[in-house]
Amino acid sequence: MSTTPTLDITKMKPNDPCWCGSGYKFKRCHKASTDRVIAGTISPMRPVPPEIERPHYAEHGGTDDRDEPMVKPPETLDRMRRTGRAAAAILREVGAAIEPGITTDELDALCHRLCIEAGGYPSPLNYGIDPPFPKSICTSVNEVICHGIPDSRVLRDGDIINLDVTLFREGVHGDTNATWAVGTADPESMRLIRTTRECTSLGIEAVKPGRPVSDIGRAIQDHAEAAGFSVVRAFVGHGVGTEFHTHPEILHYYHPRNDTVMEPGMTFTIEPMIAIGAWEQRMWNDGWTAATVDGKRTAQFEHTMVVTDDGVELLTLHEDGRWSGDGGSPEA
Repeated sequence: MSTTPTLDITKMKPNDPCWCGSGYKFKRCHKASTDRVIAGTISPMRPVPPEIERPHYAEHGGTDDRDEPMVKPPETLDRMRRTGRAAAAILREVGAAIEPGITTDELDALCHRLCIEAGGYPSPLNYGIDPPFPKSICTSVNEVICHGIPDSRVLRDGDIINLDVTLFREGVHGDTNATWAVGTADPESMRLIRTTRECTSLGIEAVKPGRPVSDIGRAIQDHAEAAGFSVVRAFVGHGVGTEFHTHPEILHYYHPRNDTVMEPGMTFTIEPMIAIGAWEQRMWNDGWTAATVDGKRTAQFEHTMVVTDDGVELLTLHEDGRWSGDGGSPEA
């Protein structure tokens, strides 16, 4: 367990001095960003030009054919490299637009436009059933673990937000995400973001041919729990290629039965969700948004990768070699 002093902003009283050092009371400064996230108004689904290639679910919703081979041929990997780099560029540009006062719907509009300008389809749009996901990016704020639907909610100074971008282009998906602070976030939120970035990096370092994928979960869980955080169990990494979600399943915690052996050419995501408090989730009525049961914050980072003969290659690394999001961005 970490011995670093922490500040639990959920326990601050309204008349306490704000943690940021502004001299104002907490209630007049950053308290709003600690309130539980409440859904806003969702705008109509944005259209995609007819000339853009679409995944099979684009028109009528649906999920995936999980029989796609886990090991991809070289030609498919080349397409995944190009699509993954484009997804990384989109994630970086949408992240640069994050600021207090912007709505998550405005971030969705930007992502939607950038995907189309890149010649691709925003993979989340109309994915799934009962109901399909209605937007082009997932925007998960504060205690929202994943799959937050963009809406009219305004981002506040002190929030944290995960942006999850997936691009479908050349018949394949590139899936990546990162977490940012909105304005100035409290020290514990920043420590959470940094630790989650480290967990993702350690999970990637555990990718080696001939080893079980459970090595990935062990590396992530050990680091998260040593820092005093927990690992969300309900959502996992996944195979990806011509389908959005396929085999293998990548747990972000150790389980001996998560024993698929990694092979060169195998493609999947690593995307740990790390929580300050409880790892259990509760689902919103929209059928997509998952939040922590105790209202404490979570962070996430994600890359799509391919197993190589001697390790791993990130397919969604930005062309400058640096990760997006906060928490430090050293070269991978």
